[in-house]
Amino acid sequence: MTKKSGTKPPPSRWLLLVHQLPAQPAYARVKIWRRLQDVGAISLKNAVYVLPSGKEAQAQLTAILRDIEHNGGDGLLCEADLVAGMRNDQVRGLFNAARDADYDALAVELRRLALAWKKARKPKSDPVAALAKLSERLSQLGTIDFFGASGRRAAEALLAQLEHSAIARSNAATAKPSRLRPAEMMGKVWVTRRDIHVDRIACAWLIKRFIDPDAVLKFVPTKQYEPHAGEFRYDMQDGEFTHEGNNCSFETLLARWGRSDPALQAIAEIIHDIDLKDGKYGRAETSGIAHVISGICRTQGDDDTRVARGAELFDHIYEQFRRRRK
Repeated sequence: MTKKSGTKPPPSRWLLLVHQLPAQPAYARVKIWRRLQDVGAISLKNAVYVLPSGKEAQAQLTAILRDIEHNGGDGLLCEADLVAGMRNDQVRGLFNAARDADYDALAVELRRLALAWKKARKPKSDPVAALAKLSERLSQLGTIDFFGASGRRAAEALLAQLEHSAIARSNAATAKPSRLRPAEMMGKVWVTRRDIHVDRIACAWLIKRFIDPDAVLKFVPTKQYEPHAGEFRYDMQDGEFTHEGNNCSFETLLARWGRSDPALQAIAEIIHDIDLKDGKYGRAETSGIAHVISGICRTQGDDDTRVARGAELFDHIYEQFRRRRK
């Protein structure tokens, strides 16, 4: 039921779209430029755009070429190796620079929104709707972030902090029950967003290791998801188990499961500080574990693999904390 996610391996070949358009009408040139931006293409020269080679990219650029021809222009699409003048890593650097600029612009919007909410007790716009739009924008950027631009993590962290705090305030009247019976959490499909990171990796481990070893994990491409019968959502907008107040999703899941285990509580404190970056608990192990998880996410694009690697890590961490208590 899972689908692969994450960054793709560096390509050995590239797709190059070379084209020209008549000067008028100007809107046609703007339209083509926007379409190229939407698919994540970058400009190498004035009228030469490039994408990593692949079937989807070829279909996208072919459709744009048809649109160019329909608007009185012409061009060609070719697959090529770089021989001289620019290296593959330099082209990948151009892609990352373009995505980092997009992530930085999104971060500016998030900070502006946070400041507006802080100043106004009753914001003029619906905070949940505003966050949904920014969340969708971040998801869209993820589809054209071919080489894992460094700015993505910061934008995700800002969105998570702002989104969860806003939802907690606006949905305070519909607070979830604090605890479920163990039987109510068995035999479920557990749904979360693709491209999992620390909080979702830890939640998946808690679910499979302790709550229900036979649970099914499902990864979907968006934060907004309407669950089917027998599904629980975690670390997602409106999820059954997500950030509540100042708690990360792992803390919420642990609290509602209701098991008292000092070793799991220690892990929850570490996940909280890595995910929310507020230094609330300040455990000595946090920094090292954060680096390991970051390495897993950077080198493993597939969500199932991230879950497996994360499970190995958290099994060792849990055992270490458990034995300290003896």
